[in-house]
Amino acid sequence: MLSILKKEITTYLSSLVAYITIGVFLLVLGLFLWVFPDTSILAYGYAGLDSLFSTAPYLFMFLVPAVTMRSLAEERKEGTFELLLTRPLTNIQIVLGKYLAGVLIVLFALLPTLVYYFSVSTLGTPQGNIDTGAVIGSYIGLFLLGAVFTAIGVFASSVSKTQVIAFTIAVFLCFFFYSGFDSLNTILSLQNLGLQNLGITEHYNSISRGVLDTRDLMYFLVVIAFFIWLTLYVLHRQLKMKFVNTAFLSSLGILFSLTAVTILSGRFFTRFDFTKEKRFTISPVSRNIMQKLPNTVNVTVYLQGDNFPGGMKRLQTSVKDMLADLQAYSNSQLQFEFIDPLKGLNQEQQNQKLEELQQQGIEAQNLSVKTDDGVSQKLIIPFAAVTYDKKTIPVKLLETQANVNLSPDEVLNNSIQNLEYAFSSAIKKATSGGMQRIGFTEGHKELNDRELSGAMQSLSDGYLVGRVNLATIPFDSLAKISLLVVAKPDKAFTETEKFKLDQFIMRGGRVLWAIDQVSAELDSLRQKGEDQLAFNKQLNLDDQLFNYGVRINYDLLADMNCSQIPVTTGNAGGQPQIQMLPWLFNPVFLPFAKHPIVKNLDGISSQFASTIDVLGAKNIKSTVLLTSSPYNKKLSAPHMLSLRSLEQEPDPKEFQSQPKITGVLLEGEFVSDFRNRPVPDGIADKIEPLQKSKPTKMIVLSDGDILRNQVSADGSPFPLGYDRYTRQTYGNKNLLLNIADYMTDDSGLITLRSKEIQMRLLNRARIREEKLFWQLVNNIVPIALVLIFAIFQHYLRKRKYAR
Repeated sequence: MLSILKKEITTYLSSLVAYITIGVFLLVLGLFLWVFPDTSILAYGYAGLDSLFSTAPYLFMFLVPAVTMRSLAEERKEGTFELLLTRPLTNIQIVLGKYLAGVLIVLFALLPTLVYYFSVSTLGTPQGNIDTGAVIGSYIGLFLLGAVFTAIGVFASSVSKTQVIAFTIAVFLCFFFYSGFDSLNTILSLQNLGLQNLGITEHYNSISRGVLDTRDLMYFLVVIAFFIWLTLYVLHRQLKMKFVNTAFLSSLGILFSLTAVTILSGRFFTRFDFTKEKRFTISPVSRNIMQKLPNTVNVTVYLQGDNFPGGMKRLQTSVKDMLADLQAYSNSQLQFEFIDPLKGLNQEQQNQKLEELQQQGIEAQNLSVKTDDGVSQKLIIPFAAVTYDKKTIPVKLLETQANVNLSPDEVLNNSIQNLEYAFSSAIKKATSGGMQRIGFTEGHKELNDRELSGAMQSLSDGYLVGRVNLATIPFDSLAKISLLVVAKPDKAFTETEKFKLDQFIMRGGRVLWAIDQVSAELDSLRQKGEDQLAFNKQLNLDDQLFNYGVRINYDLLADMNCSQIPVTTGNAGGQPQIQMLPWLFNPVFLPFAKHPIVKNLDGISSQFASTIDVLGAKNIKSTVLLTSSPYNKKLSAPHMLSLRSLEQEPDPKEFQSQPKITGVLLEGEFVSDFRNRPVPDGIADKIEPLQKSKPTKMIVLSDGDILRNQVSADGSPFPLGYDRYTRQTYGNKNLLLNIADYMTDDSGLITLRSKEIQMRLLNRARIREEKLFWQLVNNIVPIALVLIFAIFQHYLRKRKYAR
């Protein structure tokens, strides 16, 4: 076999056709990756070789058949195959020798592409910012693809004496096995057969990301063994040999063994993630959710279309990768598809479709796309819909950019980091049978149902949501609630209600306190048009919160990082002139904490917030979630408020202060506020007082308006976090959903938001200046390396035979 291998390589590399074939391959590949804008690495903008591994397979369909077409066809045409049979060689040794020679030639053709890796690494920002592990894993996938195509090519060469026919058959078979099964799967009558699993594309795409799955590896080995066996079968038929040949039977046994192992690997598999951050490694929490899917879950992704810029292509690819990874652990219970819901529709139909999607919580947005003619607007729908048993939950794929300090690339990277949590959380909510209960307290002039409409509607997708009156609810019913929300009370709590709250916490209950300590309302300030005194509320909760380890101060926070409000600044022609001005008492909190509740959230809108002191209670772990900006000022209550203050530009020197705490998470074992105190009168239930709580957690926010949605003039509520004046959506809704997930779920699902993916960008400034240079380098150097090798090999050959 080694002699055949050596002979084939020597013969091929001594031919001018070989170098022309490889040179053309490298030239076309270089043009696609570095010149043509649709597939250019420079236009893509990210420090990676994704374009190489998505383009190379289609060029391999021509390169590999060109390499293998002469392997057996030429031997039979020239009559030299019979001479090989006179040697002490078996058919399988001949076939394997020629096959391995073809594989090595394909590998030789790939080696010059390492220049691309050097170029991308050099152009990275910072220099060298490329995921080498992912590139190695992707090259393994490309090598396996080349090995399969080589096996197909050797088989095609065995069925014909003509090289052109062998080349044509090989190209057809390579294309069919790469894309044909995917095309067949799109036929309506064949969609449920899973034919795409028989094709190469699905398995190659998995490995080309830098992830080696044993199922994909076994697939490639089986396909290689199958075509090698077919080649042996053809040779046996051509030579009219009996099927008792030991080598033939052995090859057949190996094929059946590999097939059996492949079937078993569908249930018992492992994956090797070569990427630096292990970004394609699914967490145990998500695996557990996927493995316990009771029935088929369908995911429809609307992020589909043509002419996406590099960032959207990256997000689209990341969504596909994430769903494919989740699907791998779902026992085929997770199915997904990408669609463009607006494709083929006229303008009226498109508007109607967008309205239908908006009712489901799926919103379109305009994307600015740079073209040769300038900037054009493209409508995209960066959402997915998780559907299970007629229940649909929207999944937002692209975070909005409320934080002006983040670049679009950072916003995109944060969105990609959040994909596993977004899909796993939505799938869990969709498939959960018995939903947990979340109760909003009432009876103390809390936010009403209309003001909490956005919050309650957002939570209703995954929870049973309702109102709870602490004065009347039996304690055993209160104990069944997973999360109790105290949303901006304006009336004092009685000792009886406080006792119920306390014992609810002592038994492991979770509470979200959203408390306004100061009475101040922007709506009443506008309506009355006069100064208003912001005074302290008397809620009778200070001692209880103090005992739990936190204090909400009686003050107001003025912050230069704030939202704007409409103000009448004059009249023109009898018409009031409205101007948007920043209102210092509407702080926007930008979450910088790394805790998964607030990680990568947009800014949080608030009104008349106070500051919080963390007291450091024993056995209590405190985590600051929200803070003001460094440009704040604390005003003690009572304080006179006036819209006339908008006429004066705030002095930045007066607003330089340490960030103030406005939201904190407390976790641990809390001491009862009624420790060594008698049970208050009015408790009808038999409640055995506990002096110390089970391990539990609570969150304290110093502004109840964080949970309040705006209401239009006709009384209809806006979504939580949406500002009708600036038409900007803040992160209040996602904050509430994250809080609910963290407080009610002990599986650790929310920790998926801590996933970090390093952002790897190309140096755009350097690309603009040196674009032509790098295009020339990556088109000329790989071909020059092949040419140098050809000259050197010719010199050695001439020197050897000239003696």
